[in-house]
Amino acid sequence: MGIRREEEMEMSDDDMEDAPESKDSDDSGPLAQVEALKEENDSLRCQLDAYRNEVELLKQEQGKAQPQRSEEDTTRQQQLSFLQQALQGMQKQLLKLREDLKQRETELEKNSEEKQQLESQIQSLKDRIQAFPTSHALPLETAEREDRGGDESTNHSSEATSAVVSCSQEKENLPEKGLPSPVKSEREALLVGIISTFLHVHPFGASIEYICSYLQRLDTKISTTEVETLLRRLPCTFKQELTGVGASLEKRWKFCGFEGIKTV
Repeated sequence: MGIRREEEMEMSDDDMEDAPESKDSDDSGPLAQVEALKEENDSLRCQLDAYRNEVELLKQEQGKAQPQRSEEDTTRQQQLSFLQQALQGMQKQLLKLREDLKQRETELEKNSEEKQQLESQIQSLKDRIQAFPTSHALPLETAEREDRGGDESTNHSSEATSAVVSCSQEKENLPEKGLPSPVKSEREALLVGIISTFLHVHPFGASIEYICSYLQRLDTKISTTEVETLLRRLPCTFKQELTGVGASLEKRWKFCGFEGIKTV
């Protein structure tokens, strides 16, 4: 019995010792959890601060990058506006060149038409000048043939007619001897016809240089003095007028044959 009591006492003592240990273990469990939670909270705070710092850094970097991009955008917009202005200027120049080209084409067509008209008129004048002596020689040849094939009566009549013709020719030659003709050669007569045709196409007149430049296309030996002296010798056919004011004053020759024929 005594042994049992001792054993029970030992067991009770052991139980008493185990009881505070279990209490200590029970008390230390929540504290450890709290400490662990505190540590976890601290680590989370540190992570949050780190994230905040990263966010601030990213914001700063974006803020620095945006002005650079805005500057690049402005420079690109300026370059684009400059290019658009240059393109518009080139388009305007192109339109102006097209208009000038059209005007020159119309002027060229007009000049070519005038040239064709002048050439046709010159050719007709040449044909008339070449046919002029032959037209006068034909009646004389026919008269000679009639004289050869006719009898004496016809010979007398032909002699009478020839005498009348010779008398009429002498009468026609008398004023020519009294008043010498201003046109001295067939070449000058041809020049007068060409110049008259040229000035008739140019009703507002033309300078002596312009007239000579056209005539020199037909004959390079023609000089300005020759043409001017010829024009001055024919005041009833050509007249000189001054056009313009001040520095733009210019001497131009005009065709006045339609007016001059009334005074001759």
